[in-house]
Amino acid sequence: MAEKITDGRSRIISGKALDEDARIDASVRPKRMEDFIGQSRVKENLKIAVDAARNRGEALDHVLLYGPPGLGKTTLAQILANEMGSAIKITSGPLLEKKGDVTAVLTSLDPRDFFFLDEIHRLQPSLEEILYPAMEDFRVDLIIGQGPGARVHPYQLNQFTLIGATTRAGLIMAPLRSRFGIVHRLEFYSPEDVLQIVQRSAKILGITMDEQGAAEIARRSRGTPRVANRLLRRVRDFAEVRAKGQINVTVARDALAMLGVDEHGLDEVDRNLLLTIIQKYSGGPVGLNTIAASLSEEEDAIEEIYEPYLMQLGLLDRTQRGRVATALAYKHFGMDEPRRQPGLFS
Repeated sequence: MAEKITDGRSRIISGKALDEDARIDASVRPKRMEDFIGQSRVKENLKIAVDAARNRGEALDHVLLYGPPGLGKTTLAQILANEMGSAIKITSGPLLEKKGDVTAVLTSLDPRDFFFLDEIHRLQPSLEEILYPAMEDFRVDLIIGQGPGARVHPYQLNQFTLIGATTRAGLIMAPLRSRFGIVHRLEFYSPEDVLQIVQRSAKILGITMDEQGAAEIARRSRGTPRVANRLLRRVRDFAEVRAKGQINVTVARDALAMLGVDEHGLDEVDRNLLLTIIQKYSGGPVGLNTIAASLSEEEDAIEEIYEPYLMQLGLLDRTQRGRVATALAYKHFGMDEPRRQPGLFS
């Protein structure tokens, strides 16, 4: 079902109220493109597409945003709707179970409305097929009746914009992927951009913090705004209890150490993942399912949340034979890298 939220748009949710962290996330989320920090190339291209569509009085072309979680795909979707002066309905692939669920959303969209579909790679194939004519011809085919007497009635939709978001673009079927006119990958943020995000969020939340404290949080935020805002909230809690609410570099380091976040932004799961490969499986190669079983973690979580950042730091390699801890991983833990047989990584 759709539930109204504070900005007058609709959000399709499972029914539970937003928790405190989610409300804070909503308060620091940028509403306009000029407030969105980072992703300069993506932002510039989207601004041009929005201006062109608005000048023509048309719906924005369908948009596919992909990349690791927490980089701003949902935020950009809401910004695009704001920039177009349109409403947006938000749901995710796993929540849509029946053809009627998709049809109900599509038929409820007004002209130039936005439909944001998160985790689009997890949409059932039978539901994907409904989107093909909807995206291309703005039409859904309604089946009236049952059995031999059933007939197909085409229903014309208002022109709308579908924004798909995914962490696994390769899992989207080619016929669906080809129907997106605007496709962009979101990259990890630079330390300078994350610093600006931390400072902006601190100002909105009324947190007293110097630049060195903000830089320390930004440096350990994995290049991810969602992580940066989460760490900022936890450091704020620590500062309120142990530092009279003042965040400087010492307070930030003490708080992050208590949270188990090291100087590279690695947390306990990251370290356990690397140490499992190094200590239990001689540095690899080892299969993803084996690592997941050893850590009692889901394979998708390891592949989508943890591995991208470890690979960006050069601590982990994906090979045809499995995951391998790199020389930098051994150095990170102060260990000597074992000799490997020639051709082991092929």
